[in-house]
Amino acid sequence: MTFIVKVPGINGLGKTKGCEKTPNEILKSLKEIYTNESGKEVKVNELDLEEIHLDNGNIEEANKLIYKNAFETFEEKPKTVFLGGDHSVSYSLTRAFLDSCQNSGKAPCLIVFDAHADCMDPMKEPTHEEWLRKLIEDGFPVKNILLVGVRNIWKTELKFLKEKKIRVITMNQLLDNLQDTCDIIMEFSKNKELYVSIDIDVIDPVFAPSVYYKEPGGLTSREFIYLIQRINKIKNLRAVDIVEVNSEKDESNLTVKLAAKILSELL
Repeated sequence: MTFIVKVPGINGLGKTKGCEKTPNEILKSLKEIYTNESGKEVKVNELDLEEIHLDNGNIEEANKLIYKNAFETFEEKPKTVFLGGDHSVSYSLTRAFLDSCQNSGKAPCLIVFDAHADCMDPMKEPTHEEWLRKLIEDGFPVKNILLVGVRNIWKTELKFLKEKKIRVITMNQLLDNLQDTCDIIMEFSKNKELYVSIDIDVIDPVFAPSVYYKEPGGLTSREFIYLIQRINKIKNLRAVDIVEVNSEKDESNLTVKLAAKILSELL
């Protein structure tokens, strides 16, 4: 059974306020999904579910708590979905993943779906704009990182990605052949422990409007659901996070419902 952890953390310098309420809203919308597309019945009341209770007024302590809980989860659970929160929570989650893999002698692999690179110069406690750079500077093996769907990169980020030789699949490459992209992802993660981070803004704002940084030209919801269905078949998939959904701004509930749909396909 897939373990689900609510991680209602935000560190977006005030820009992502509202994301901390999203995990509960995703689970509420999940109740409206009776079966996923593989035909599996979705029983919300029977989910293996926990929450990391955070004080977003104390980011340092919140990050320590996320790390501690995530590390224990990786040691005990075969597959976990983390519900954020903004993308800052992914720093502590993936740092715990890295350390857990190193403890077990296994190779960590990180695939990030995002419209942005999140590689600005890191603050002491990384925000949602530089969490990935901090993780790389902490020693996550760059050859095992794949960025997918990035379409708006700052000049300093582009320089950093080139210097570190981070592999990027652009939107044009992604859409040339979606099936081939899935094959590339599966080959890239072969013989490694896989963590997938999903910033919902990788999907076009027509389908996922309730995000802080709306970037046109993204994936359709159907395209992304196909991607996640293929990824969910990877046997070494250890964890997924779903972040940056702002339920407070989601007047149509469209973005939350899409996140719930993605979650249902991972069960």
